[in-house]
Amino acid sequence: MKTEVTGKIIIVGDNIDTDQIYPGRFLAITDPKEIGSHCLCGVSEDIAPNFPQGGIVVAGRNFGCGSSREHAPIALLNMGASAVLADSFARIFFRNAINLGLLPIICKGISSKVKEGQTLTVNLEKGTVTVQETGESYPCEQLGEQAMKILEAGGIKPLMRKRFGKE
Repeated sequence: MKTEVTGKIIIVGDNIDTDQIYPGRFLAITDPKEIGSHCLCGVSEDIAPNFPQGGIVVAGRNFGCGSSREHAPIALLNMGASAVLADSFARIFFRNAINLGLLPIICKGISSKVKEGQTLTVNLEKGTVTVQETGESYPCEQLGEQAMKILEAGGIKPLMRKRFGKE
């Protein structure tokens, strides 16, 4: 995994639950592109079709609350998100995101410090988020060594396949 991630942002609010990220009515879909096309439609139908590839979702408190459905991080990845920055995450969403290869970063107060459409750079080594348009930089929590290993492998399954020498 790269030590820096840069992308244009969209901002969503507090308490965005897994049903807003990927509504249950779409759970029968198996095509990854189609899954991504419905991402965040519980917030707005306009998000997925206009989401910039490699973009970053910025959220308030408690992002990913609700069910333990893995479809939420899968949808975000297939929509083209490179990371989600939030004031806080629901614990199970946070782990699901890491296990599926989606970068979740806790950055307290970030949702009130940035504006829709700005470009952010997340420096994973320094634990900072920088707004490209203003040069302002904010601290964020760094991920642990094991979480970084999982993300570098592209998720928990690729890490285990590599570890045990299976294709």
